[in-house]
Amino acid sequence: MITVSHYLVVAALMFAIGLIGVMRRKNLLMLFFATEILLNAVNVALAALSNHFGDLTGQMFAFFIIAIAASEVAVGLGLLIVWYKRTGRLDLDELTTMKG
Repeated sequence: MITVSHYLVVAALMFAIGLIGVMRRKNLLMLFFATEILLNAVNVALAALSNHFGDLTGQMFAFFIIAIAASEVAVGLGLLIVWYKRTGRLDLDELTTMKG
């Protein structure tokens, strides 16, 4: 039988994978993927705890996090497309030395 602790372990593993992805960021697209993994790990934990306690509050927060993540991806990918058209690369080291 799957308990809430199983879901929390999966969420912790997902969060660790996302955190490693954020810390090793070299490509902006991979940075966005890593932040999505982080947000989805929080969603899994919120939904599991909400179901365990019989309260819909965690599921409502998870729903809002999904909406925020979707808007983050939309804006972020738009910026990435503009940056790629300008430079031809998506390297974070170039962003730290931006020239006006």
